[in-house]
Amino acid sequence: MLQRQLGLTGPQVSIQGLGCMGMSILYGQPNDQGSIATIHRALDLGVNMIVTSDAYGNGVNESLVGQALKGRRDQAVVCTKFGNLALAGGGDTGFTGGHPKHVAISIDRSLQRLGVDHIDLYALHRVDSTVPIEETVGAMKRLVEQGKVRFIGLSEAGPSTIQKAHKIHPITSLETEYSLWSRDVEQDILATCRSLGIAFMAYAPLGRGFLTGTIKSLEALGEKDGRRVQPRFKSENIDKNRSLLERLEQIATAKGITVAQLALAWVYAQGDDIFPIPGTKQVLYLEQNLAAVDVKLTPPEIQILNEMFPINSVAGTRYPEPALKGLGI
Repeated sequence: MLQRQLGLTGPQVSIQGLGCMGMSILYGQPNDQGSIATIHRALDLGVNMIVTSDAYGNGVNESLVGQALKGRRDQAVVCTKFGNLALAGGGDTGFTGGHPKHVAISIDRSLQRLGVDHIDLYALHRVDSTVPIEETVGAMKRLVEQGKVRFIGLSEAGPSTIQKAHKIHPITSLETEYSLWSRDVEQDILATCRSLGIAFMAYAPLGRGFLTGTIKSLEALGEKDGRRVQPRFKSENIDKNRSLLERLEQIATAKGITVAQLALAWVYAQGDDIFPIPGTKQVLYLEQNLAAVDVKLTPPEIQILNEMFPINSVAGTRYPEPALKGLGI
């Protein structure tokens, strides 16, 4: 698979990564063996950017990724995150997520769970409003100096926070939601990243599965599926959002590709500095997602998609209100 440098300072990575969150939480029943097989297949196909977090199942997902990478560490650029205590169900270090002492404790735990001696990309999962970003990034900088981390990143941070962080230590990448139905970053965050040479890792580039065209109603989600509590999948919003898919499906059919491949192709068309990291537990969907790399959209097609999904066209916020308050943007 084609590789590019991740930002001005980062490693060479595959232009599509693999998000591993859904292998352990939120998206139905986990299947560890199937997930490990999917990670192995991704590595076989040249996907080297493997993305996890200590918040996904309170360390469970990191352990899963570590198991999958046994004997194959040299094939992977290991990306993990820390500091999202809300998703992790709280913290037990006695410190808030961005506190320097929490950073020092978290890195050692992640290294142990992943079974590695260093993390390639270590990112602050959620900005801690109680700790100056300079202090958090200063602690992350020390991890680089200690050889525990190669590069550092942020997730869901606003322009001011990104700029302040970058002054303390070069930020390699920003991981934030970006897709046809989540385009808010185009207003100022993308421009900030580009002005500083920071790569953009687009999580949920398929709209948490909605842009695959397979979720037609709330009933399509299992009883324990975490998307049931997300506003965009609520009954009062999903019908309106489903109407946005109709023309998308028509375009995909005309091009002989899946709706998901069309949605991913749109993300690729936004710039070489954007690296989508779709997640899946299944080899079939992994291979279909990777095929989107070869889909080329014409300028008129891109314009049509932009007009179909203007900013704020989707019904419902992307997270419930309490989670929105923790985004730091």
